[in-house]
Amino acid sequence: MMIGPSLSHFSKLLLTLLFGLISWYLYMDVLLYLRIHNYPIDRNYHFNTTILSLPPAISQATSSSSVSNSGYPSSSASNTFTSSGTKRALATSTSINYNRLATNVDYADVVWVPCDINPLCDVTVKAVMLDQTNHYLFAPMATIFDNIVGISRSTWITANMISFFHVFVAILAGRFIASDSLGFRRFGVVLFQFRTFLDDLDGHVARAKKNIRGERSEIGTPGYYIDGICDGLGCIALMIGVFVYLRNNPPRRGYTQLQSIIPMTDAKNSDTGVIYKVKVTTKKVVRKVLCFSGQLLLSSTAWNRYIALYQDMLELNDVTPTQYLRQNFIFKSNHFFCIAWLWRIFNVHALLHCLLLGIFCDKLWEFLRMIQYAGYVAIVVIVCITEMHLLDVQKFIYKQLTPANNTSL
Repeated sequence: MMIGPSLSHFSKLLLTLLFGLISWYLYMDVLLYLRIHNYPIDRNYHFNTTILSLPPAISQATSSSSVSNSGYPSSSASNTFTSSGTKRALATSTSINYNRLATNVDYADVVWVPCDINPLCDVTVKAVMLDQTNHYLFAPMATIFDNIVGISRSTWITANMISFFHVFVAILAGRFIASDSLGFRRFGVVLFQFRTFLDDLDGHVARAKKNIRGERSEIGTPGYYIDGICDGLGCIALMIGVFVYLRNNPPRRGYTQLQSIIPMTDAKNSDTGVIYKVKVTTKKVVRKVLCFSGQLLLSSTAWNRYIALYQDMLELNDVTPTQYLRQNFIFKSNHFFCIAWLWRIFNVHALLHCLLLGIFCDKLWEFLRMIQYAGYVAIVVIVCITEMHLLDVQKFIYKQLTPANNTSL
């Protein structure tokens, strides 16, 4: 009796590894949530040194009437954001002890994994919005690789050179993914994931050369645009490979099993007793590929936009003490964590991981058909939720300081 691929030991092993990886991602997400809520967030990520003490103005604010003994903003600091239900939700979404901000307790003191490879140490906006594979797997791997090889210490290897190189890797991966052989397509998936690792490596090298700790988008710099262009070219190469494969191997729209008493009319299928339905046309293949490509573009545009906006609002250092407290309050709120987690599973990198998984499991057409419209609905819903949250956060942090509060600061 022949055992099908879905029942093979190899398939069972891959399925076990997949569930194990997903479970590990969820476990790390729980640890990230606890780390954000129980330990201070170091705002000095622009330098490769940790300053455990707060600026004098902030330290004074944490011990003044702006923060009560219970750990919540006192009435003088909170009476400006309790006028609506949304702002009350922001104020009560998490129980934050701001007094911890003025202590010397640091997350690095309670973990055994060194912070240079620990993805939970340096918490930034981009880190909490990054997909789990890049955040928990490829980013630590890039750091370990750089520590061994020393690329960031090299004077002739730059981050942009790595970005240009992984474009060629993506083109080669797309060529393998266009192959008729499942083995070659799987190798192409592995090759494209290697490109993703190189994408993490060029970001790590760029930040290391500038002494920046943690994940952060240096928006407006030449490296930011070069990396974005190279990532876009890599995605185009992948989608071209997907299209070429589906065009050369169009899926069929099911089949009809003939009864043995019905005479066979198709000589080609007389041995199997099966008549296959019409193949999917090239037009439908183009439609599916373009629909998913549009989702990648929409997700990438929105994701990068919200990283930039949240960075400006939550990581801006030139603020008053009250605004500083409110920034930390929002960063530690359940609302922001939930929105960031939604972007972790629907950003462009996560969508590409799902596509590559579909290719590896030989379920590419099924994946594209499933996500053709559902993906747009999910992204649009998340965009609407994020836009509403951004408006409330901006008003809460920067537009609700009364003249009396401004003069008192």
